[in-house]
Amino acid sequence: MAPATSSTRRLTHLAAVPYPGRGHINAFMNLCKLLSLKNPDLLISFIVTDEWRTFLAAVPKPQNIQFLTFPNVIPSELGRADDFPGFFRAVNTVMEAPVQNLLTHLHPPPVVIVADSFLTWATRLGNRFNIPVASFWPMSVTVLSIYYHFDLLEENGHFPADLSERGGEIVDYIPGVSETRLADLPTFFSGDGRKVIDLTLEAARSIDKAQFLISTSVYELESSVIDVLKQKFPFPVYTVGPCTPYFELGSSAPNGCGGGTNNYLRWLDSQSEGSVLYVSQGSFLSVSSAQMDEIVAGVKASGVRFLWVARGDDDRLKGVNGETGMVVEWCEQLRVLCHNAVGGFWTHGGWNSTLEGVYAAVPMLTWPIFCDQVPNSKKIVEDWKIGVRFEAVGGRNLVTKVEIAEFVKRFMNSESVEGREMRKNVMKFREICRRAAAEDGSSDANIDAFLNQISTSL
Repeated sequence: MAPATSSTRRLTHLAAVPYPGRGHINAFMNLCKLLSLKNPDLLISFIVTDEWRTFLAAVPKPQNIQFLTFPNVIPSELGRADDFPGFFRAVNTVMEAPVQNLLTHLHPPPVVIVADSFLTWATRLGNRFNIPVASFWPMSVTVLSIYYHFDLLEENGHFPADLSERGGEIVDYIPGVSETRLADLPTFFSGDGRKVIDLTLEAARSIDKAQFLISTSVYELESSVIDVLKQKFPFPVYTVGPCTPYFELGSSAPNGCGGGTNNYLRWLDSQSEGSVLYVSQGSFLSVSSAQMDEIVAGVKASGVRFLWVARGDDDRLKGVNGETGMVVEWCEQLRVLCHNAVGGFWTHGGWNSTLEGVYAAVPMLTWPIFCDQVPNSKKIVEDWKIGVRFEAVGGRNLVTKVEIAEFVKRFMNSESVEGREMRKNVMKFREICRRAAAEDGSSDANIDAFLNQISTSL
């Protein structure tokens, strides 16, 4: 990564305000680390709750990133899956005051506030302090365009809609977004998605009030929709992705993926190339207990080796040994995906994981549940053709272990026509992603442009 220019070194202080969710915070911290690498003289105040400060205590970070905290005024992040609508509303009602109090006492005052777009009050704070706000969008730009142009769904009679009857209807009028089925739009037609649609739309439309938009996407991956939004917004749009820890991987091992001494990396070292299915289903919502029983039994029955991230105590996975697989509570996901023993990635399809799968050139087996996971899965399977999706998901209540075992075996067969095509395509997307992040690539240049803009124009 290129060093900062002399103009960027005039910048002194940036306030970073993430939405308190793991996927949001991970991407936001990676952005701050990228900015820090560009300009080591930049002071970044990363503002989180006391609870999140505890979670992040072990995360390595540059010295010029400091944590500022406020009391846990919102429900625990660990319990938000039980009441996501309540958590979302609390974030957008009670967080504003303590963050404002912290900003009041910051010295020197920040020259810019970078705030997650899902903090709908952030632009109000910026106006009160006369500080410009950069809105940080942590999902795909495709999803942003869908939310931003939601009125078109209403005008065309596609919201509200009964997906059991109309899920196959085609939506082809959202600016920059490829043709898609109603069923492949974000989950705002039912359940928790329906309960928070107003706040979600407010988040997308609050970007109008910002002075910059920062996207975790890669321009070349979503150029058509990014170009549309660049024409729509009267301010700079910077794509700086992937906001994943690729810059921490090092270059001592093949593919620039670094080495390691963790047990799971040593176990992967002992496996044959492309033989391991990496299973990580996110840190938030999951499937029902009955469905998880079938998933575990199906993966075991497939005979495919696996590395499984199972947070907490999951009795279903007890007894797994190194002959069939390995179970861990946590791992360095991108480092694992980059390992040459990993031949497939079972994921719900969150945006961070999607970009990590692309960066590592690992085909993805998607099981989307909520929000942007659904259109991300469509992008992976239909637009990019670098993965597959369980066809039965959403079609009925339970996918059986027999179906899962057969599906996993087909997915991991790199010699099949489908397997070869997926692996050829994902290599192309890997190169796109890595070129963007490399020196003078589109994302690298956008980081430079953002730093120069806030240091010279404001």
